[in-house]
Amino acid sequence: MKRKQFMQHLRRYGCFVKREGTRHTLVQNINNGIRETVPRHIEIDNVLIKKICKRLEISDPFTEKKK
Repeated sequence: MKRKQFMQHLRRYGCFVKREGTRHTLVQNINNGIRETVPRHIEIDNVLIKKICKRLEISDPFTEKKK
């Protein structure tokens, strides 16, 4: 999945960019305060996207499309 699409998904679920690093972006969920890093690659692996969403306690974009 493209990073830009994933960041839009995170914003939709109440996450915002806490800090930009050289290799990662720190994202925080407003609802529960959990922080997670997102790599700054153009393409992010789907398994990694699922893990990030699980840690942030939001639904991942792949199960969202099935509903």
